[in-house]
Amino acid sequence: MNFIFLICLAVALCQATGEKLRFDNHTLYRLTPKSQEMVDNLRYLEENAYVAGYTFFTGTIAENVPVDILVPPKEAETFSRFLDDADIESSILNKNIQNAIDAEGFRPEARAGTFDWTSYHTFDEISNWVRNLAFTHADRLTLINGGTTFQGREIIGVKLSTGPENNKPAVFIEANIHAREWITSAVATYILNELVVSQDPAVRRIAEAYVWYIFPVVNPDGFVHSHDNNRLWRKTRTPYTFLCFGADPNRNWPYQWMQGGASNQACSDTYAGPNPLSETSTSSLAFFIDTVGPNLLAYISLHSFSQMLLLPYGHTTAHLDNYDEMLRIGTQAIADLSVRYGTQYVIGNIAETIYVATGGSMDYVKDKFKTPIAYTYELRDRGQNGFLLPANQIIPTSLETLDSLVSIFRSYHQLHPYNDTVIG
Repeated sequence: MNFIFLICLAVALCQATGEKLRFDNHTLYRLTPKSQEMVDNLRYLEENAYVAGYTFFTGTIAENVPVDILVPPKEAETFSRFLDDADIESSILNKNIQNAIDAEGFRPEARAGTFDWTSYHTFDEISNWVRNLAFTHADRLTLINGGTTFQGREIIGVKLSTGPENNKPAVFIEANIHAREWITSAVATYILNELVVSQDPAVRRIAEAYVWYIFPVVNPDGFVHSHDNNRLWRKTRTPYTFLCFGADPNRNWPYQWMQGGASNQACSDTYAGPNPLSETSTSSLAFFIDTVGPNLLAYISLHSFSQMLLLPYGHTTAHLDNYDEMLRIGTQAIADLSVRYGTQYVIGNIAETIYVATGGSMDYVKDKFKTPIAYTYELRDRGQNGFLLPANQIIPTSLETLDSLVSIFRSYHQLHPYNDTVIG
């Protein structure tokens, strides 16, 4: 117990002093459990991963479904014995994850004032770019403050409205609710830029058919921490104990809160918080969403990774609400997504496609407002790079995701034409 306490204390001190964590010689394994007993063992290990310093890149789902686990060097011998004793199929995806972090494509020199999609950007860079875009295109864009975080940062978003609104339905896109999923804010800003400046007829049609609310980083505190301190940080930064910081902001929403797939342990990556909307960022964003929720046609949540298009809900495998229609539309969308680069997605509701996960933002919006279109994207890739997707994949990921959004709205309005709007 003393050794475990010292491990947690060392991590807490790094967090407190701002020292940047490195992951030299941390090894990424892929395990495939072949029995229910092994699934149960891995779930126990996942729930208590913080004790030994493991990071689960993917959750434990079921027999024969791979699980990716990052193992620190101090645990290498213990983990090797675990593999031998369990007689579990395993392979090494990356012997030194720090190499992937170094090669990812974050360039500090980007702070000089340039903004593009050839590298990842900090929260300040993204926020300044959004502000400048709103200033430059003030005829269409309105800067929005979606609330504040525990550490006092603004949740910056924009409203895009082209021409008379005339009761146009609204679309909401949120990204980087999980701090380490950098590709999501990169894709969100790329799509926002395209909706403003693209001359592609299909993009112009969806840009002008709706009122868009786009928030590239809805967990600013965690996102900043993932840049400045711990690249693999997932949660918010609310201090719960001396050793444990943050809650999972996608387990913190009221609908079906703590009904499965979430933890009540404050150090866990899936800690749901002491109560629904306990996190300043989620409560602030929920307040804003409630002001536009009745007008929402679509709610899109961007996550990574796994190449999945997920439908509500996370608490049950039952096909609820307009599941059949959304499955049909989504199936066409992932087919259209694959055209450019051959990227293959799978589709289904959260609980049946990955695992039970409750307290998510999409489920909250779907349940409260009966929003017709509600999808969560798990963007590239399938684990080759995981959360550390190289920057040279930002533009391809963004383009194929935009293709799928065009497809979603085209398909929906073929089924539900309204007014004189044509989404073709």
